[in-house]
Amino acid sequence: MRNTMMKMLGTLMCVLAVRADVTPVKDFNLEKMTGKWYVVGLATNAQWFVDQKAEMKIGTAVLVPTDEGDLDFSYANLNADGTCWRMTHFAKKTDTPGRFTFYSQIWNNDNDVRIVDALYDDYALVYTIKTKDGVSEVLNQLYSRTQEVSVTLQQKFKQFSAETGVLPDNTVILPKNAECPEV
Repeated sequence: MRNTMMKMLGTLMCVLAVRADVTPVKDFNLEKMTGKWYVVGLATNAQWFVDQKAEMKIGTAVLVPTDEGDLDFSYANLNADGTCWRMTHFAKKTDTPGRFTFYSQIWNNDNDVRIVDALYDDYALVYTIKTKDGVSEVLNQLYSRTQEVSVTLQQKFKQFSAETGVLPDNTVILPKNAECPEV
């Protein structure tokens, strides 16, 4: 009974968080987001993450803005067997600076991405609402220019994730990892 109640409460928190008005960072600067970032933190209540979080490690994200103000996201993560997992998305700008949208053919979902906080030479907090078949989930990511982040920044990420409805057990600072070779 208690587990059922906790799951229901977690689901309710997710629904409320997805509807929360999470806004992009004030004075967002697309050019300063350019370049390589390490994805050092992930937070979501999605089942795929709950099932795989113990095996996950730091990966990289390369962000390249277009002349039109859109954004190319390229992700890479070195697997334990030495192979690389790669994914790219082309995100269209919206009328709100720091907010982008894209459809993922890989995951068959719509994505609403918001850069909610950034010190461009240090870190960025990325909030994404992923919607598939009418069901929405929140995915928070902590980007860093290095593989190491301060305890203060880790706490900031955990607090933000809690505020957006992610359960504490589903907010993870990822362990270091070697990088995929450049292609």
